[in-house]
Amino acid sequence: MILTGPEITEAAHDGRIVITPFHAAQVNPNSYNVCLGDRLLTYTGDVIDPYRPNPTRETTIGEEGYVLRPDQLYLGHTVERIGSDRYVPLLFGRSSVGRLGLFVEITAPIGDIGFHGQWTLMLSPVRPLRVYPGMKIGQIMFFESHGEIDLYQGKYQASAGPQESRYWKDVAVPTT
Repeated sequence: MILTGPEITEAAHDGRIVITPFHAAQVNPNSYNVCLGDRLLTYTGDVIDPYRPNPTRETTIGEEGYVLRPDQLYLGHTVERIGSDRYVPLLFGRSSVGRLGLFVEITAPIGDIGFHGQWTLMLSPVRPLRVYPGMKIGQIMFFESHGEIDLYQGKYQASAGPQESRYWKDVAVPTT
């Protein structure tokens, strides 16, 4: 079952869900709008290698905004710190943002029960697009879980700001 807006509000107030900061105006009928933080990461190498750490560059988005380019993957982050030890969070781009040609979180919308932190957002524009810190970029929904809960203890726990892929921590590097 998906939580309704009023249930999201109640759960945020009684601690079943953490959304910090929480603004009642961002509650939708069955989701909560999240806002884009002020930092972006981009990979700087010619080739991204999932078996090794990859160099990145951090950019701060000023009040004047920042133009995203279609030939680049941007890792942004939510302003909000979000988490729950009870519900499964799913984050999707807002339809208004999608209509501008910005793909948000297309491949990894599901969060883990027990994750608490800012969400890293994978941003891919189809055309040059100016984004602003604090703009409503996505929406998060919460689903009730069934069965025993094993809380997330992974490598992205307590994330603050955009996080580059740490896929390389999950694999043994092949020898050549």
